[in-house]
Amino acid sequence: VQLQASGGGLVQAGGSLRLSCAANRHILTFNHVGWYRQAPGKQRELVADISGGRAYSNYNYADHVKGRFTISRDVAKNTVYLQMNLLEPEDTAVYYCNAQQGRLNFWGQGTQVTVSS
Repeated sequence: VQLQASGGGLVQAGGSLRLSCAANRHILTFNHVGWYRQAPGKQRELVADISGGRAYSNYNYADHVKGRFTISRDVAKNTVYLQMNLLEPEDTAVYYCNAQQGRLNFWGQGTQVTVSS
């Protein structure tokens, strides 16, 4: 499984970025798809993920991004997105795309997001 992440960059506080994660497999074969992040000196943490099939979706967000970030998926394109609004300097981190199938975990290469104050 390959997950190709893109869309990171440098943005001022209050700005927006959109991350994309393209899978080389049908994303509905995964139990969960989503985004994690890791800031310098900190552990990797969940940002948001989606689970569920075509007829329904469950969305899960970390408390500190609720109301600012939105995760979505395009099944036809096998792509997961993370729309990030009202970015804060504390959101600065490397963001990783993740897909889970059973006990298997797949990771993308990471994309840097830097928010300046």
